[in-house]
Amino acid sequence: MKIKRSLESDILKHFEVSKKGIVVLGPRQAGKTTLINDILAIKGWRTLVLNGDRRGDWWEILMSRELQKYKLLLSGYEALFVDEAQKIPEIGTILKIILDEMTELKVLVTGSSSLDLSSKVSEPLTGRVYTHKLFPISQMELKESTTLFERLENVEERLVFGAYPEIFSLTGMIDKTEYLSNVTDNYLYRDLLEYDGIKNSSKIRDLLKLLAFQIGQEVSISELATSLDLSRDTVNKYIDLLEKSYVVFRLGGYSRNLRKEVSKMDKIYFYDVGIRNTIIGNLNLLSNRNDVGQLWENFLIVERMKKKTYEHKLFNHYFWRLVSGAEIDLVEEEAGNVAGFEFKWGNKPAREPKSWRSTYPNAGFHLVNRDNFSEFVD
Repeated sequence: MKIKRSLESDILKHFEVSKKGIVVLGPRQAGKTTLINDILAIKGWRTLVLNGDRRGDWWEILMSRELQKYKLLLSGYEALFVDEAQKIPEIGTILKIILDEMTELKVLVTGSSSLDLSSKVSEPLTGRVYTHKLFPISQMELKESTTLFERLENVEERLVFGAYPEIFSLTGMIDKTEYLSNVTDNYLYRDLLEYDGIKNSSKIRDLLKLLAFQIGQEVSISELATSLDLSRDTVNKYIDLLEKSYVVFRLGGYSRNLRKEVSKMDKIYFYDVGIRNTIIGNLNLLSNRNDVGQLWENFLIVERMKKKTYEHKLFNHYFWRLVSGAEIDLVEEEAGNVAGFEFKWGNKPAREPKSWRSTYPNAGFHLVNRDNFSEFVD
């Protein structure tokens, strides 16, 4: 099934009106290379493709920082596509030279993580590129090629196997399981362990397992550090690494500095629940699981994030909890408005906490369940 990515039209429109470059960041296997290749095919540009994972004769030319050599390399091409750019040292400075001096050349760049790429490009390329995030397939994107009935019918599969593009072309559980295991072992861990200073693979694996079992819960860095026999600083460093490589993201506590509101610890969710389930070794169907509520919460939060990001909305996401125990799964701030969302996999009603209404009388409150989740995510 061919799924049109939301970013495709954005990037095509970009090149109609701008000479700035495009940077697309996101997890490995999220479809960045396919997206750019589709755009290049639509435009028909003569394109030089360089892959940071595979060095060629071009490598030393880029490293030379000599404009004349760049012009020789790029002569006759209308576009330059640099894939896995985070693997190329000082790529930001290199691209700055090319963008400044070869203004008619279309420049497209992808990175499977922002471990180094963001810092490498952000400062040298300020004002010279637009940066986009590409997530695994969103419900919003599926809306273009599937019916509401099909999306409702397949939601269980999304909660178990996630939404990496390749998953949609695989049919059996064995094939899906093998694919996710390959992504986790050959890409996720490899990229993390290639980062400077990360030598202990078992600690990264153990940390990911602990985080996977705690989705939907407030995470204590001190407890993680004790369990892993690591310092708090090291645990924080590893989690920061996992965020920058688009494995997990944090949700902070919503607070307007009221003493009764809990805001010191974060919750940590996975960008893809299929990866999360693979890490804990559980790709069972929902009828044989005891973590359906956690998966549903993770799924809805990340799908909402995808939707708002692709719609170019300025938003902030939090959770909310009082010391007394009253809580709301997701708080969304957008355009000066605040809304709380409670997530239920079943059909049980959810009452708005009285403390939420009394503390934030102008805020909305909504229940999201299987009957209405499509309105929330697509």
